[in-house]
Amino acid sequence: MPAAFRSDVVLASTSPYRRALLERLQIPFATAAPDIDETPLTGESPAALCARLAAAKAQAVQHDWPDALIIGSDQVAVVGAALLNKPGNHANAVDQLRRMRGKAVDFFTALCVLNVRAQRRQAVIVPVTVHMRELSDVEIERYLQAERPYDCAGSARIEGLGISLVARLECDDPTALIGLPLIELCAMLRNEGIELP
Repeated sequence: MPAAFRSDVVLASTSPYRRALLERLQIPFATAAPDIDETPLTGESPAALCARLAAAKAQAVQHDWPDALIIGSDQVAVVGAALLNKPGNHANAVDQLRRMRGKAVDFFTALCVLNVRAQRRQAVIVPVTVHMRELSDVEIERYLQAERPYDCAGSARIEGLGISLVARLECDDPTALIGLPLIELCAMLRNEGIELP
């Protein structure tokens, strides 16, 4: 087992949801805002896209944290062949939820832990399939007015009222759906000498 890690842990994200998840582990960490282009490459699969972006986020802040363990994560949602981004506004959220109703939506959450000092990287993709209920327009509107999840891919905040939109989940780690797969992250941090719990 590696010696206990004696440096900074940095979350390369400004997401309040990822921050709240990482706080569950009760380890000190800083946050840094990665400035990357998140445009998909031509022909890039959803899994490849989120893996590339998770690594790019970690790498984008490494120069400011030369001794850190940097955590990068990214998530994409797919219904059929369509990528679902953060809707940004009410009309887009209505459109997304209408497209998702009664269907299986695949979420891919990529995680990258970069040990900058050792120039070592661990990476994984954690899939989650969400089976959505057959939602009426009234239910969609009522949900969006109550929660306004315009900053969530797929327009549903599963850790909140969004759970009422779901028929069932298929996953190994429900925290992956929120944006940071903690089961995998714990294993990666232990590999780097972080003592958990």
